[in-house]
Amino acid sequence: MAAVRRTRTLLLGLLGLVVLAAAWEIYKAVGPESGVLLGGRAVLPRTGDRAMPHLSEMVTRLGDPAVGRRGDPLWLAVLRACLFSLRIAATGWVVGVLVGLGLALLMQRLRLAEAAVLPWVVLSQTVPLIAIAPLVRRWGAQITIGSFTWSSENSVAVIAAYLAFFPVAVGVLRGLKSPDQTHLDLMHTYGVGWWRTLFRLRLPASVPYLLPALRLAAASAVIGTVVAEVSIGLRGGIGRMIIEYAQSAGGDPAKPWAPIAGAVAIGLAAAGFVVLLGLLLRPYRRAEVPA
Repeated sequence: MAAVRRTRTLLLGLLGLVVLAAAWEIYKAVGPESGVLLGGRAVLPRTGDRAMPHLSEMVTRLGDPAVGRRGDPLWLAVLRACLFSLRIAATGWVVGVLVGLGLALLMQRLRLAEAAVLPWVVLSQTVPLIAIAPLVRRWGAQITIGSFTWSSENSVAVIAAYLAFFPVAVGVLRGLKSPDQTHLDLMHTYGVGWWRTLFRLRLPASVPYLLPALRLAAASAVIGTVVAEVSIGLRGGIGRMIIEYAQSAGGDPAKPWAPIAGAVAIGLAAAGFVVLLGLLLRPYRRAEVPA
């Protein structure tokens, strides 16, 4: 039954991609070349070959050299940039998850900490990344511990962790508070301490809340990585490649879509890793609760 459910989910995902591709080509075929205007504002894109190339052109362009007439193909350059950004996003995700778990445990253990910390946790997500990314880089450049020197990659990882910790902290806090009061009273009656209650009751009960939070944190880490690469100017990643390739959109309209597809692939890979992690926690997945 579980295998049938997973197969159906996979087929529905593939069907969604087919529908999206069909909608792209249909709109390009029937849509106005100047786009759809509403009140003098463009609400749908232009359908010219420069603004909206055919999907077949994008796929064909992946096999051509990334720069000039010789050199590595475009798909290989995009793959390298994806792996570079994915490594940084994974680092930020791990750090963000650890920080989020620590804050959730602190807030669950101490009501005063929850009242003091939770508003700041929520407020932290209102700060625009474009504003803080250069600051993180400048502050980090002043850090030198022995032979360790802060790099721009570390700054990008911090930004990724900054976005990733929030859903984990909030989701795990909800999960830690989810056990029924009768179960908590039973543990108290048996004289079980807070630590044993945490590992035997609260943490298993938080898994349905944790997995959606981890997926959201993975997506947030990828977004933070891409945006931070652009803000900081870090070369080698998919975010910087999107900006660089966008400059050649006029003469090579299919080229800028390759790194965009790469960024989507990174997000799917991050979400897929969390799905695999969920398989390991299957005994505790009674029903997932949206983050």
